[in-house]
Amino acid sequence: MITAVTGASGHIGGNLVRALLAEGRRVRCLVRSDRRALEGLPVERVEGEIFDPRAMRRLLDGAGTLFHLAGRISIVGAEGGLVEKTNVQGVRGVVEACLAAGVRRLVHVSSIHAFSTHPNDQLIDETRALALAPEHMVYDRSKARGQLEVLEGVKRGLDAVIVNPGAVVGPFDFKPSRMGEVILDIYHRRLPALLDGGYNWVDARDVAAGALAAERQGRTGECYLLTGHWVHICEVSALIGRLAGRETPQLATPLWLAMLASYGSLAWGLVRGKVPKFTPGAVRSIQMHRYISHAKANRELGYRPRPFEETVRDTLAWFAEAGMLEEPYAEPQASAAEG
Repeated sequence: MITAVTGASGHIGGNLVRALLAEGRRVRCLVRSDRRALEGLPVERVEGEIFDPRAMRRLLDGAGTLFHLAGRISIVGAEGGLVEKTNVQGVRGVVEACLAAGVRRLVHVSSIHAFSTHPNDQLIDETRALALAPEHMVYDRSKARGQLEVLEGVKRGLDAVIVNPGAVVGPFDFKPSRMGEVILDIYHRRLPALLDGGYNWVDARDVAAGALAAERQGRTGECYLLTGHWVHICEVSALIGRLAGRETPQLATPLWLAMLASYGSLAWGLVRGKVPKFTPGAVRSIQMHRYISHAKANRELGYRPRPFEETVRDTLAWFAEAGMLEEPYAEPQASAAEG
């Protein structure tokens, strides 16, 4: 039986495909132009996009499971409708394709951003309302609506389960991802100051393991938060500095000042025709989703995220091997407590 994957060339996708191959499975991936995460791997490739019904039919021909990872992350807004097209209409088309092909199980990889941030000081779990209100960011609303598309498919007989990762870091980050760029910017001292906030960080390998567990054990129509550890960005910088043996930024910019500066950064980026890293959306996102429980995934899927220090150490080592860090770089040794 074939296991199909969309978004296989992304960060989670690169880790998931490797985990699938390690299980001896036959893997077929929907690919576009960037294939670095799949180079040298014995997978079948189907050219196309999720918007192309013919490509989806070829992808799902004989497939028992589809892991749907393809999505559009945005910190600048609607991007001319591309965010909604990918994260809402694209999911709708994937659901239709699964129903038409008779796929046994769809594992939809969403995001923690699909859930409302309000109230921000209370625990978030799978019972939290979706981020459908106008005050939520465009990206958040699109991920929430994408989940609703999957649930509509369940009502029509689709066996589907949803997983919601946090801020993903880890090895096999070829592009690199937005969170990977944060790690690299801190390491290379590209940031004169840090934002006063943090993320719930999770290892891409743990997300892949959680998605596989959801395929096997997840209940139809349910979602599972695949999150890890909330860590302040200043603590992340200090950890990178300690592991890499180098000075890293330590100063945190007050959020009100960062928000003011972010509008100028966004305007300048639009003038240059480039997506800036520092936007109002980025400032808001670092204040969100602090208190998250992955107890449901622990209980039902056996999900156990690894220590954050292990993730950062392995991420730095992988970036070094990929030539993305300054030389020389000596991989740090595991502490005695970690064995």
